[in-house]
Amino acid sequence: MSDTSILDDVFERFVSNAKIFKDREVLRHDYLPDRLPHREEQIRKLGETVAPVLKGARSSNIFLYGKTGTGKTAVAKYVLSHLEFKAKEFNAPVKFCYVNCRIASSEYRVFAGLCQSVGVSIPFTGLSVGEVFDRFRVGLDASKIIFMIVLDEADALIKVRGDNLLYELTRVNEALSKSKVTLVGISNDFRLKEFLDPRVLSSLSEEEIVFRPYDASELRNILFERVKAAFCDSALSDGALGLCAALAAAEHGDARRALDLLRVAGEVAERKGATVVIEEHVREAEKHIEHDRVVEALQNLTLHSKLVMLGVYHLNRASLRGAITGEISDVYNELGAELGVAPLTQRRLSTLINELDAMGLVNAKVISMGRYGRTKKIRLEIARSIIREVFVGDSRLGRLVDYEPKCLSKHAKAGI
Repeated sequence: MSDTSILDDVFERFVSNAKIFKDREVLRHDYLPDRLPHREEQIRKLGETVAPVLKGARSSNIFLYGKTGTGKTAVAKYVLSHLEFKAKEFNAPVKFCYVNCRIASSEYRVFAGLCQSVGVSIPFTGLSVGEVFDRFRVGLDASKIIFMIVLDEADALIKVRGDNLLYELTRVNEALSKSKVTLVGISNDFRLKEFLDPRVLSSLSEEEIVFRPYDASELRNILFERVKAAFCDSALSDGALGLCAALAAAEHGDARRALDLLRVAGEVAERKGATVVIEEHVREAEKHIEHDRVVEALQNLTLHSKLVMLGVYHLNRASLRGAITGEISDVYNELGAELGVAPLTQRRLSTLINELDAMGLVNAKVISMGRYGRTKKIRLEIARSIIREVFVGDSRLGRLVDYEPKCLSKHAKAGI
């Protein structure tokens, strides 16, 4: 059978047997439902905070804190979309712009996105950050609007690039005469303030909303709301629904993971030609997602976090048992030098290791070195093959996967 015939058979069988999904897009992360169960309190508080803009006043800056999948982004988009719509009724010039700082990854790209939102064209590269910010400020003031800026995953940018972005945005109102700016920050890290300069903290003066993880019962309710629109009648068993909620609740109450499990379980059932999604399909989906989750996590790391992971990878590959912070620092610095990247301070490097530990990519355990003090012993928590699979295709890091760090021989001689 030719490749074309194989594909024709696959596609025709899918079209004729597709009896699971009514609309699978309802189970995507970026789908914004008409109702957000179990987040009424956060919606009300954010709404009360930003309401002054409807009368032409600037509202307080506000930060939303919580783990991944607790509804922070959905609530921010839900409230501000409705605010923008309501503002038209009151003839209030309100506009909001959403920026994912992990994707934007630099001050230049964040400011370029903000410029685009107020109708200012910026080249992809070539200007200084200061020039881009000045153009944004001039374009914004000419717009005569109240500009609501949502900085999602702000911690991802601040920890690597510093807090200059926040400093500029919190002070921009001083330079505006016809427009106003309000910040809505979103962070997965409750310790974000520890990375901010006192000057930024004083000008930020933000309010806070904390999003706790969902429990299994709440996740089941969230999924049930989506199921009615996502699946054909009787295409999902109660057991499969409950298992998705239970598995996600056990992993920090992550609604995104619950939705992913449900969608992939449906796709597994679909490929098998089943008409009902059962628990077996959820278990198989969990295996798929775990691999994909690790791959996505590695792909979305900042450059410096990727260099740390490569450092641990090389130390592990050299059969060095439980690398300590000093060894990782040496390999990280050497890899960075190969790319021409200025290294982070030891404190920042330690923070990155803690984050990788929290993500489950490495295990960082504090050990005593006797009279030499305490240090961290770090080992990989994922297969080296996955790191290789992800980084070997990276245009910037690919050549470092098979690189032999010179400092490894020094550590080997030291008997590490």
